[in-house]
Amino acid sequence: EVQLVESGGGLVQAGGSQRLSCAASGFTFDDYAVGWFRQAPGKELEGISFSCISSYDDSTFYEDSVEGRFTISTDSAKTTVYLQMTSLKPEDTANYYCAIRSAPAHYYNSDDEYDYWGQGTQVTVSS
Repeated sequence: EVQLVESGGGLVQAGGSQRLSCAASGFTFDDYAVGWFRQAPGKELEGISFSCISSYDDSTFYEDSVEGRFTISTDSAKTTVYLQMTSLKPEDTANYYCAIRSAPAHYYNSDDEYDYWGQGTQVTVSS
């Protein structure tokens, strides 16, 4: 059973940095696509960053709201995905989720493309 466990959320001041982790287990596929999504109270789920983790495509995409401030990376084993967040703003406050899918052709920016989801981790940015 594939499991994703996010960690690293918490309270941070505006302008600060936070690194979220998404530890994956229970899967045997070498290639996958990963997406980071967030949901603020009263708002819809928002996709913010997407990447294809494969030997044939390592493309990454960031939505305008986080471009230049957030960065996706993985560990050497490619079983943990990170979201490094810098220059945080109060509007970044949300519950953050990672999601993955196997056999990717590229990255995917729609939540319905993903098969496995983590439980979420709360990030609160104070002004």
